Amino acid sequence: MGPDRPGRPPLVTLVVWMVILFALPIALWLFNGRSRQRVVDLVASEFETVLQDGRVQSAIVTKDPASGSWWISGVYLSKEGKRQPYRVEVAYSDRLDKALYDKVPYRKFDTKSNVWSQVLYSILPILLLIGLLYFLFSRQIKAAGRGALQFGKSRARLMTPNQERVTFADVSGIEEAKEEVEEIIDFLRDPGKFRRLGGKIPKGVLMIGAPGTGKTLLARAIAGEADVPFFSISGSDFVEMFVGVGASRVRDMFEEGKRHAPCIIFIDEIDAVGRSRFTGIGGGHDEREQTLNALLVEMDGFEPNTGVIVVAATNRPDVLDPALLRPGRFDRQITIDMPDLRGRLGILNVHARKVKLGPDVDLEIIARGTPGFSGADLANLINEAALLAARQGKPFIATEDLEEARDKVRWGKERRSRSIDEKDRRVTAYHEAGHALVGLFCPNATPLHKVTIVPRGAAFLGATMHLPEKDRYTQSRGELEDELAVLMGGRAAEEAMLDDITSGAAMDIRQATEFARKMVCQWGMSERIGPLNLAGRQEHVFLGRDITRSEEHSEETAREVDEEIRRIVGEALDRARKILDTNRDKLEKLGATLLERETLGAAEIRELLFSENEDGGAAPDTEQPADRTPG
Repeated sequence: MGPDRPGRPPLVTLVVWMVILFALPIALWLFNGRSRQRVVDLVASEFETVLQDGRVQSAIVTKDPASGSWWISGVYLSKEGKRQPYRVEVAYSDRLDKALYDKVPYRKFDTKSNVWSQVLYSILPILLLIGLLYFLFSRQIKAAGRGALQFGKSRARLMTPNQERVTFADVSGIEEAKEEVEEIIDFLRDPGKFRRLGGKIPKGVLMIGAPGTGKTLLARAIAGEADVPFFSISGSDFVEMFVGVGASRVRDMFEEGKRHAPCIIFIDEIDAVGRSRFTGIGGGHDEREQTLNALLVEMDGFEPNTGVIVVAATNRPDVLDPALLRPGRFDRQITIDMPDLRGRLGILNVHARKVKLGPDVDLEIIARGTPGFSGADLANLINEAALLAARQGKPFIATEDLEEARDKVRWGKERRSRSIDEKDRRVTAYHEAGHALVGLFCPNATPLHKVTIVPRGAAFLGATMHLPEKDRYTQSRGELEDELAVLMGGRAAEEAMLDDITSGAAMDIRQATEFARKMVCQWGMSERIGPLNLAGRQEHVFLGRDITRSEEHSEETAREVDEEIRRIVGEALDRARKILDTNRDKLEKLGATLLERETLGAAEIRELLFSENEDGGAAPDTEQPADRTPG
């Protein structure tokens, strides 16, 4: 069931054979025409003269049955000594026979007619050409017929042991998911262990998780660990342009699985074929529904499907058909979340085995500085660090390479080639300085990591980067209010230092508005609105199911929501203005230093603004503790 062998396209092969078949007979005919000398017709007297002179080298005596005449053909030597083919009609007699016997070294009697041999010799190339053409065309027709019959065949690929093997040792950060699938593999290896207690093997396992969390990697590890056949297929491989192909492929795939039972069938991105029916507007077409119906029947229909376990993966479980998710089809659903600190450290250790790390590298620091990173992001981080170290000619990956790779993966690459005039640089410097300074005076804000006025990633002018010191699963109202104040710090700094405002705060205003709206409508953090959910569904819109759903509230409530959002954002802006007005000298100093050095780390900013030798005192009590600066 592997891929087809590569080769020339059938049309190209046919053209090549046609050229060979037509060119070869023509070349042979031309060669024979050039090499064959013209046969000389002799009269009987001339032949007797040549025969008496002993110049006849060969003579083939032939009698024509139709006319009864005798012919002698062969080769003689001309007076110049050249070999010359000849042919002569004679009256054959005993005297001529004795002369041929005495004078000719080679002679032969052939009383059969050579008419048929001449005819066969003339038409043999044509017959050969026709036969070869028939052979080639019949092959093409049979191949086309086989190709048409292959539409309904399953495209599931059987994993072989000689392929690159992935084991559970290569999977980290999803320990609970590993335990669940290990149980399935144990059942396949020793089913009696579970059947003694009346347990039955799960018919299906659905892995749910965000992109990059390791669903497909875990499936590859199952293939590497299992001692049973493992078939792999994508959801998009079922549906084709021909009606009924998807359902036929589903049936063929399960028939193949039953022949290899016990086995595992892995369907990646099952949402491509398992989307919900009954969706009204925007629902799937009949071909997809037929394919889904075939899948439902094969997984748990009238006929038992013993020994075949279906493992599927998706990042859109909300669009799957409810009949597909019920127990008996997918008995177990495994949720694969973003890795926590311990999981990120394990993932970094797995990928670090393939690269050379310097002696100063502490992967735990990198893991602490990468909250929210998926397994794919962490793999990309290690790869980017290796590429960066290789470009600089280093013998190993250093800590600064990993930190630069982390910044590149999270925020994008620096774009120093962008030309920015001095006015925009000054606006950007004070804008970013406002974010950083307000963050330093908000005790619950995300710790500061770096400030730069060099364009990076999606930031057109500059960026203030924050990194949480630990994994956060909830946020308090105080933390959200501090985050809002930091977001509005850029606009407040523009007002304080430039006596004007710019469009550079557009992204900050949008994020602040989204935060405030969620506080009011989703998280119940407004005393005026109360603990009500006015945000509606927080899922991806599925056309046909959600387009007709109405989750509205009254105009009065909408007006109150708008007023609360305006109040929360306005209070955050007023708080940022107050902090910057109180610390205007620090704002000026930080902005000027950014214009000079372009990029400053959190430790450098603290040393610049809060060193004890400045004004003879230390930092105020509202400043963040120094140990909250990440990594």
